Amino acid sequence: MTEDDQWGAVSDGDHYELSEPEEPDRIREVAEWVLTGRCVLFDFDGPLCRLFPKGSSEPVARELREIVDRAGEGALLSCEARESIDPHVVLRAVDRERRGSRLVQGLEALITMREKEAATRAWPTPAADAFVRGLSAAGVRIAVTTNNSPAAVTVYLRRVGLAQYFGDHVYGRTGDPRLMKPHPDCLNRAREGLDARADDAVLIGDTVADLLAAREAEVRFVGYARNERKAAPLQAAGADLVVRRLTTLSEAIAACPS
Repeated sequence: MTEDDQWGAVSDGDHYELSEPEEPDRIREVAEWVLTGRCVLFDFDGPLCRLFPKGSSEPVARELREIVDRAGEGALLSCEARESIDPHVVLRAVDRERRGSRLVQGLEALITMREKEAATRAWPTPAADAFVRGLSAAGVRIAVTTNNSPAAVTVYLRRVGLAQYFGDHVYGRTGDPRLMKPHPDCLNRAREGLDARADDAVLIGDTVADLLAAREAEVRFVGYARNERKAAPLQAAGADLVVRRLTTLSEAIAACPS
């Protein structure tokens, strides 16, 4: 295996709408952080795969709303929860008013089931597999830190042959929706599990919630965005670096002196 093969230095095809912005110094700095701290935390849906591509989460959100309505609790749903295609928005809305209830537990269990089903057909993020393998080969500690179910993450990682690289280091949604990002809980659990200090770690995430969680946990952050629509909120929230291709990081890390 060549160094380029190890790091996945290949074309990502036409998946991306924008060319990489010219920020070589910043990208090189991030690469040096990774090789110094040797700890990378991955958000799941985005940096590793597209769990619900092309709006396919909408039926799940609708299913949750129907359950809430049948339970006679429809008044708990805000306008946002009524319109969102994100099941987590519905879960959070109900949890705010019925924390720990059987209804919340049932909604969380259903989301987990649907996420596990989605994981069997999720679209891999281009070059993510090679990036993960390259980090592992370089001795970098890695973990998944996500608002998705850890069971769904495990289904996906096993399916694509990456489970061995993460081992037990999958830190996802717990039974308490309050601890979902932007709360830093999963990042803090990952650092403890990897025996890493905050300044050892870099989080690769694709949402503002990821960025805010990283700030709260005092972990460095790299935004990942496959197009301008995904990049704009991260940039507006003050992300220092947003990359369109994981190969950008792969190539920068491979170019760093060993």
